[in-house]
Amino acid sequence: MTQTRTDPQPVFSDDERAGRLSFRLAYGDCDVVGIAYFGIYLRWMERCYSTFLYANGIRSGEMQADLGIVTVGVSSGTEYLDTVVVYDELECRAVRNRIGSSSYQVGFEFTRNGQLVTTGQMTFACRNPMDFGKAEIPARLRELIESLPEPTGR
Repeated sequence: MTQTRTDPQPVFSDDERAGRLSFRLAYGDCDVVGIAYFGIYLRWMERCYSTFLYANGIRSGEMQADLGIVTVGVSSGTEYLDTVVVYDELECRAVRNRIGSSSYQVGFEFTRNGQLVTTGQMTFACRNPMDFGKAEIPARLRELIESLPEPTGR
């Protein structure tokens, strides 16, 4: 008997649609002395960003078919403002850093109990999938990135 797979319609929280994810650090997120390992921030920034897109109707891996472009990550980074340790509960919030004509930068604010502890950013360039030349940010993607809040600053 052959079964047909039907994907259930995903259900997203208001936080996911707004570009916010909360998580608690575990030992696997930390170095030997229990301090958050720097590499975890990139994973959570990407998860926050891709979940935000998906919750708002854009799948990163389907942009070529849906929007006629591909996006390429061209830079990313983090700045640590306070020590974060195992079992700390953090919120990662996507913010609107910069939007150009063919590239944009999404910022990320990591907070613990409302206190800003780490900031990060990921810069993306839009490319034409045929020749990999610069492409304008499609209106649907631009509107979504513009809907992110401005950074809170320090």
